[in-house]
Amino acid sequence: MNERKTFFASDHHFFHANIIKYANRPFNNIWSMNETLIERHNSVVTPKDIVYFVGDFAFTSDEDEIINIIKRLNGEKHFISGNHDKGMFKDRIMKQFQSFSRAPFKEIYVADPDARGGKQSITLCHYALRVWNKSHHGAFHLYGHSHGSLPDDPNSRSFDIGVDCWDFTPVSYEQVKEVMSKKNWKPIDHHGAD
Repeated sequence: MNERKTFFASDHHFFHANIIKYANRPFNNIWSMNETLIERHNSVVTPKDIVYFVGDFAFTSDEDEIINIIKRLNGEKHFISGNHDKGMFKDRIMKQFQSFSRAPFKEIYVADPDARGGKQSITLCHYALRVWNKSHHGAFHLYGHSHGSLPDDPNSRSFDIGVDCWDFTPVSYEQVKEVMSKKNWKPIDHHGAD
């Protein structure tokens, strides 16, 4: 029996014609982009999996169009806002998600026998942070917004989970762990000496 997996993704920009140009996406129009994003999502996320969307989901105010996209995507869906998500703050849309954060920030835990206490702390934020809660204890930070334009910091347990960085596909927790295992992270307490 397959176990339930956790996935992360950001910056889909469904229905956003200009993102094709801005992010140099290989699509001729929003319809081919939308369909590819849905197909790539469903190729890795099953209906029983958990997926966190970390902002900039859709660039339209048409509730029916947004709801149609959400319903076509596999998984138990959780949402954290980005700077282009004002159209998402409607009751019918918010009810499509298991949880919905109007803020661009959420702290979660993922069960992991390899992590301290059997769970990995992860700070999800639409924007990249330099420090975050428990970063000096090994907490992960996953962000979007930058569409791969920020250089990766090999000393930080953080990276960009935007779809532009991952072949338009959500990133699994296993992939997150693999990326983090290659970092040169050392614990630094940013609080100063006691």
